[in-house]
Amino acid sequence: MEEVWPGILRVIAPNPSLMTERGTNTYLLGRDRVIVIDPGPLDETHLAALLRALAGRAVEQIIVTHSHLDHSGLAPSLSRATGAQVLAFGDSHAGRSAVMETLALQGLAGGGEGVDAAFTPDVTVAHGEVIETGAGLVRVIHTPGHFGNHLSLQWGDVVFSGDHVMGWATSLVSPPDGDLTDFMQSLARLREAGARILLPGHGAAVTDPEGRIDWLTAHRKAREAQILDALAEGPAGVERLTARVYADVPVALHVAAGRNVLAHLIDLAGRKRVEALPDLRHDAVYRLI
Repeated sequence: MEEVWPGILRVIAPNPSLMTERGTNTYLLGRDRVIVIDPGPLDETHLAALLRALAGRAVEQIIVTHSHLDHSGLAPSLSRATGAQVLAFGDSHAGRSAVMETLALQGLAGGGEGVDAAFTPDVTVAHGEVIETGAGLVRVIHTPGHFGNHLSLQWGDVVFSGDHVMGWATSLVSPPDGDLTDFMQSLARLREAGARILLPGHGAAVTDPEGRIDWLTAHRKAREAQILDALAEGPAGVERLTARVYADVPVALHVAAGRNVLAHLIDLAGRKRVEALPDLRHDAVYRLI
């Protein structure tokens, strides 16, 4: 447990991995009455650590940035232990675009992080909504992209950015749970928030939010250019494009890389830069328009 900003404590869950860095960051906002942001994975050790950090203080609300299991899994247990309601943008289908809904119905499943299929908040919150807390006003920023129901939270100069913007890694965008079109729009939305510091769901604080957001935007645009260059060699499916674009990456990592390529292709198809044959599917052949 450590204070990462005046009035904000961080407790790191014991779930380190390649996807979670040292573990999920759970934040306690406030001094006398507390808001818990991202309870973390279902883990009794982490629950005990949070209760110790609370030290008997009342919990006003539990807010979940998005319903991947490493963020939302502990929410029901913490709610029962504290009596606090769970707030979120919605369940694990909320915020998903029509394109991603169609792909999901076709059988496309997300990859990487586990979805908390049973997650249902007690209270839903919307973009722009202001939550009154003992620590002051917290503004909700809907930031879909990594996940449809992903939200960020602004408290003064601080933004809790969940998994949308992190300093140690780029965010996973894996259709149909992830949506690159939404991701890029949400990056712009976060940049407009004008935060002095971002507190992400994993890893250390981001002390240059604009610089990091600009880098992430440029990184995605550079990957898009690589995919378009690869398609200039001729129509191809995701697997062949992945081999072209990620030729310098071990083959064992191509499955994960392919999810990224698919996310870009869906975005490019929506912007009429590429065409999917016979139609937009994960196993389609793509060509330049």
